[in-house]
Amino acid sequence: MRGAVKLFLGLFLAFSLLCPLGAMLLNIAGSSAGRVVSSPQFREALLHSVNVAGTATALSIILAWFFAQAVVRSRMRGRHVFAVLGTVPMLIPSISHGMGLVLLFGANGIITRLFGIGKPIYGFWGIVSGSVLYAFPVAFLMLSDILLYEDNSPYEAATVLGIPRLSQFVSITFPYLRRPLVSVVFAVFTLVFTDYGVPLMIGGRYTTLPVLMYQEVINLLHFGEGSVIGSFLLIPALAAFLFDLFAKERGNQGFVVQERTITAKPLKDWTAFLYCAVICAIIILPLVVFAFLSFINRYPDDLSFSVINIARTMKMRAGEYLFNSLRIAFFVAMAGTLFSWVTAYFTARTPGKSSKFLHLVSITSLAVPGLVLGLSYAMFFKGSAIYGTFIMLVLANIIHFMASPYLMAYNSLGKLNENLEDVGQTLGIRRFFIVKDVIAPQTVLTILEMASYFFVNSMMTISAVSFLASVRNMPVSLLITRFENQLFLEGAAFVSILILFCNLAIKFLVHLARKRLNG
Repeated sequence: MRGAVKLFLGLFLAFSLLCPLGAMLLNIAGSSAGRVVSSPQFREALLHSVNVAGTATALSIILAWFFAQAVVRSRMRGRHVFAVLGTVPMLIPSISHGMGLVLLFGANGIITRLFGIGKPIYGFWGIVSGSVLYAFPVAFLMLSDILLYEDNSPYEAATVLGIPRLSQFVSITFPYLRRPLVSVVFAVFTLVFTDYGVPLMIGGRYTTLPVLMYQEVINLLHFGEGSVIGSFLLIPALAAFLFDLFAKERGNQGFVVQERTITAKPLKDWTAFLYCAVICAIIILPLVVFAFLSFINRYPDDLSFSVINIARTMKMRAGEYLFNSLRIAFFVAMAGTLFSWVTAYFTARTPGKSSKFLHLVSITSLAVPGLVLGLSYAMFFKGSAIYGTFIMLVLANIIHFMASPYLMAYNSLGKLNENLEDVGQTLGIRRFFIVKDVIAPQTVLTILEMASYFFVNSMMTISAVSFLASVRNMPVSLLITRFENQLFLEGAAFVSILILFCNLAIKFLVHLARKRLNG
């Protein structure tokens, strides 16, 4: 029975992930790959992508490092509030960050007009700024997790021995941070390199690879050329995936972690507070602009209070598309959580070669950007019964986002007593009832976080569904790009606020559920 279930799970993942990717890569053979790669536009876009991703990665990690240090290693007031505010950019699409910067620093931006700034933010630094806003929360969460679980006992021993702080950093901190920090760099670089929302909105003539791919497929319907570009977008993601896969075991430490005692230091705490306040103000500012823009008549000509743009947005079927998004996100959360949890159960608690293979396939989606996955689905399922349907959107989102929830469940299930099933079998209790009555209740908090992750990301994704949605089932997030093309920024801002409020509501409900379950 276990073998049959694992075979079904493996075949499903192969059909829904590996086969579409194979179809996209095989399509390269029929296209002029050499012509695309040798074209000046491609080389320029590739260079732009590398430059933007490298700069944004460095800035994101530096800013997030000090932010994580302030939240984890200080006694400043409002630490938990700052930690929550620092993750707010994860709840809206990346294109919204670019739009927020346009509204602030564009040719008719609020700050541009207020201070008479002569040069708008479009181009390289605009993309870098938006990418930092987009990638900062990811870098912060990863770095804070590293700092939170750093063992303090070597530092205590070094202090007793009179070793200076600089020597402690070189001999203790740097070796500890080296491997996880490389993982953070890979993750952030990949995130920025494969994003097309920010550069599409604020890049101007500074074209990056994802934007070039989007233009080739959406505007020109050149699927072969899009496949060539998509294969290059896979490279950094694949490198990050392989590093994470092979470095984790070597990075495992064998001692019990001793938590660091944080003492109050007024100067340090106030400095940390001011730094976090400035960072959070920068993060919240675009959201304030979105709210402001939603309730004015026409920007920048008429700034009088009005709800006409909200009414206009709703007349353009925003309510219907919001319902589509909620419906897609709900089914993705339910089906994705169930599928990921069941897969994680068999890979974590039933040893064997088939489990290792299933685990490898399950985390493969970490290496697939949403834009590439969407294109591969458009090619593989074209002409099939599910092409352009609600089912395909749900399936694409499940596969796109399943790796992280799967790993949540895999880690949680791996920590439970490995003899539970054997004890149940000895007592004559079927495995199903052990799972239902014992194992699942012990991972209910993880299940809630998995469902929340699926829901939030399905609400705000654009890249994974931009090639797949039709007018009938289009999610509301795609209205942002449509309104931006129509220069209806007030409507795009209102849609961003709608997505943010829905995601905040889900996060709040999950928080209440966790609080109730914890007693």
